Amino acid sequence: MRYFEKISFEQFKKDVADDKKLYDEYTLPKRSTKYSAGYDFKSLFDFILKPGECKKIPLGVKVCMNSDEMMMLLVRSSMGFKYNVRMCNQVGIFESDYYNNESNEGHAFIKLQNEGNSDFIVKKGDKICQGIFVKFLTVDNEEEINDIRTGGFGSTNKEEL
Repeated sequence: MRYFEKISFEQFKKDVADDKKLYDEYTLPKRSTKYSAGYDFKSLFDFILKPGECKKIPLGVKVCMNSDEMMMLLVRSSMGFKYNVRMCNQVGIFESDYYNNESNEGHAFIKLQNEGNSDFIVKKGDKICQGIFVKFLTVDNEEEINDIRTGGFGSTNKEEL
């Protein structure tokens, strides 16, 4: 089972805007063609990314997937080729336990950087990244892991005190 859903309106108000009309009208990611591997995510609002600038962009979406899957978020290839815009972390990885865990609803974000020489202009509804689902394998001799994710970005890198 895998699917996209909107974040709650309460989360949307915190991360995006207190705008019910905007919340109601944006759409979930979808593939553009029959054989597309990636699901296109669209911008929720207009923005300009100046040369050298980085911006964290909320996507308004969370993703539910099987426990042996991940979703990779990648910049659209045309943005890199035509405008020299990239994701700051190159590839975003979302695991199944990022979705609706104890302290995080699972809202997906990207952070874009303009490495080009001119403004990168994004209009509301423009496709800004793509998500690709991938099955993954684990090693046979791995020790049992009982830890459960309880947070968002960087939450599995917190040391125990």
